[in-house]
Amino acid sequence: MGYRAKHIVILFFLAIINSYGQISPGDLSQAHADLEGISNCTLCHDLGDKVSDKKCLECHTEIQSLINKNRGYHAERSVKNRDCFECHGDHHGRNFEMTRFDEDNFDHDLTGYELEGRHEEVDCRKCHVSENIVDSDIKKRKNTFLGLDETCLSCHDDYHQKTLSNTCIDCHTMDGFKPAPKFDHEEADFQLKGEHANVDCLECHQVTTRNGKEFQEFTDLSFNDCISCHDDPHNDQLAGQCTQCHTESAFSDFIGKGNFDHDLTEFTLRGKHKSEDCFSCHSYSNDPLEVFQDRSNVNENSCVTCHADIHDGKYGNECVKCHRESSFLSLRKMDFFDHTTTDYPLEGKHQGVDCRQCHDKRFSTPIDFTACSNCHDDYHRGEFQENNVTPDCVECHSLENGFDYSLFTLEEHQETQFPLEGAHMATPCFACHVSEDNDRWTFKNLGGTCVDCHQDIHQGYISEKYYPKDDCTVCHINDAWTAVDFDHDQTEWPLSGKHTEVSCRECHFAEIADAKTDSNQKFANLDTACIACHENIHDETFAIDGITDCTRCHVTSSWFPETFNHDLTDFPLEGIHAKIQCSACHEVTNAKGKIEVIYKIQKFRCIDCHLQ
Repeated sequence: MGYRAKHIVILFFLAIINSYGQISPGDLSQAHADLEGISNCTLCHDLGDKVSDKKCLECHTEIQSLINKNRGYHAERSVKNRDCFECHGDHHGRNFEMTRFDEDNFDHDLTGYELEGRHEEVDCRKCHVSENIVDSDIKKRKNTFLGLDETCLSCHDDYHQKTLSNTCIDCHTMDGFKPAPKFDHEEADFQLKGEHANVDCLECHQVTTRNGKEFQEFTDLSFNDCISCHDDPHNDQLAGQCTQCHTESAFSDFIGKGNFDHDLTEFTLRGKHKSEDCFSCHSYSNDPLEVFQDRSNVNENSCVTCHADIHDGKYGNECVKCHRESSFLSLRKMDFFDHTTTDYPLEGKHQGVDCRQCHDKRFSTPIDFTACSNCHDDYHRGEFQENNVTPDCVECHSLENGFDYSLFTLEEHQETQFPLEGAHMATPCFACHVSEDNDRWTFKNLGGTCVDCHQDIHQGYISEKYYPKDDCTVCHINDAWTAVDFDHDQTEWPLSGKHTEVSCRECHFAEIADAKTDSNQKFANLDTACIACHENIHDETFAIDGITDCTRCHVTSSWFPETFNHDLTDFPLEGIHAKIQCSACHEVTNAKGKIEVIYKIQKFRCIDCHLQ
């Protein structure tokens, strides 16, 4: 800017200062009174332009903050896009009210807080008062609509005095504090059932006074036992909780059978005593002070107090020594009885058998114990029978280890029609002797050939010439299936060199995406050309009539071209040429810097390889 332009601007401002009284539209409102004066105009106005919204929000940071948080009336889209002065004019005098709108028709939804229920009927000034504003700066303003919190307790007193959640709308609606339609007593620690559902709330939730204010108790109520609210008609003569015998539907409904904890008494119920009706032992009485009190001094070990002694005292009065409370017919293990005094002392597994397993009649009834089969079924169903005689179990089994253990040894197995060799010696018995059809052990008619137990994966793939009668032993041995001993010289393609080291599967099993499967075998009509299995890295370089015969240069012992004769080429090797490495002539660096092998050289002039 030149000197003349600067001078004009200075004169312009001097003129404004001298004529402020003529250009000012009027006094500012009381809220903006501290901005009065020509030197403060640019605090709100841009030179030559209207009032700047940016400058308004630089002072009214609480509005800017709400806009940034996308909250409140000023953040609403239709309001946010308007200029501040459209609603808040000034220069209309000190007493001008800058916030002016039709309160009766104001759409409160634009503020982000929808008025519902009773809130629709409340006058604006009932809520928008300084007492409900937390921010100390906003609280000082008169007639402001800013600073309110949406939480109920920011406007309303906490009737529950911090005994319940601060989120009032969990239980109440905007229609009023009473009743509380959202409250579900099923979610409380005490669900209402039976007659409790019909009781008036005030019966349990008393209205009292706390801190000088009306207060109704909803928490810290004791309900661990019925006597917290109800009188005990039994005067503490019956221990336990009321719910063991009574229901919430009515005290007269008795459900004590099977529910009452009889262990709290001096007589613990066991076995059949648990299923007995209470009044089969106790006299029936409607008097709560007498009911169930008539057997209070009975010794639980004195059975004859209640039961008749069918043995007429022959075995004494200690019934529990032999009998169980589950049933008189169910005897104990009778460990006290010394079985060695009989003709059959108990040994091994027999010692743990319940007496009734053998003594299905009276204990004094004789038992024939001359053979195991007198008590035990023949699990093997006659498999070991010879001349109509079945050997006794003791020939293979013992009382110490039971039937799951066999005394039959490996040495004895070697005397059978199928001696164990190789991997068969490490195979668990059940792998061969447990039938997959019925999960039973069997030892007869198992077969003696490989295919009797193993799946024949080669069936239909190998010629009868090399696989006579599906005999696996032609190629395999018992040590492992992978150990193959087949004489390939029998075929039209004897193996030599490296081929003798290759696994059979490499040539005879086709490889698929994720595995080599037995269904992709091929043993006949395989192509014997090298390129049928190996990659032809020479492409058509050495092809004759379209066929590349690798054997012209290579042998099976290695890939080195041992049979290649350079003298048969257009450039026989002589002199020093016969001593240098092949790579000296046949490897060149291409344009990309990579080594490239060229087997057929087109020119043989010295200058093509040697520098002059």
